[in-house]
Amino acid sequence: MFQSKKNIIVGRNPIAEALKQQTGIDKILLFKNASGDVINEIRKLAKEQNIPIQYVPNEKLNSLTNINHQGIIAYRSSVRYHDLQSVIDWVNNNGETVLFLMLDGVTDVRNIGAIARSALCCGAHAIIIPDKGVAALNEDAVKSSAGALEQIHVCRVNSLPKAVDDLHLNGIKIFTSEMHAKQKLYELNLTEPCCIIMGSEDKGVQSYLSKAADAHFSIPMKSEFDSLNVSVAAGIILYEAMKQRSL
Repeated sequence: MFQSKKNIIVGRNPIAEALKQQTGIDKILLFKNASGDVINEIRKLAKEQNIPIQYVPNEKLNSLTNINHQGIIAYRSSVRYHDLQSVIDWVNNNGETVLFLMLDGVTDVRNIGAIARSALCCGAHAIIIPDKGVAALNEDAVKSSAGALEQIHVCRVNSLPKAVDDLHLNGIKIFTSEMHAKQKLYELNLTEPCCIIMGSEDKGVQSYLSKAADAHFSIPMKSEFDSLNVSVAAGIILYEAMKQRSL
């Protein structure tokens, strides 16, 4: 049974069927002691589709619905998720040069919405997000993006380091922004296949991702102010990529 008011799916069989049809699901809340064949099938399908499962007490589920939930509730996604390799192949088959963004720890839906708008306007092909540690791409995120999240490819992966490895295997370079990097943004070659990692405003790009990057760059600024908002920084970077590719 679908409960549109809270955008959730309730019950074992409805959730299993939604997974089989690959209906967009953000996450699943599962009673920690739930068991049975259908639950095992849901776990398997969720793993295949990189959908996070959060184990919760029964009281949590009871607080979300008065319907017989059978120990499980799923949140429907407002966007459709795509397989990373399939998007890479699609870009290459179209004769275009990959331009991706990867979001590491960006938890504000308004920032994600603004980043998606800039990405779509500047010709980026996809946004890569982890299945955990990023803001849910819900109706608020879609609204903040002015619908851009419904038009750009969004790839949800269960491991950002593995995604970086997959990008490298496809000949795609990884670039990260660092405040004190010597190389400036305009000195970076953004005409080649590349993915730019955008980190959270408080912690930046995590060290293990930064170490895997092919190049680090900084955005030149006139003042000594601390830093740019992540969505503003993404817009500046994407515009530079579009400018280089246009020339």
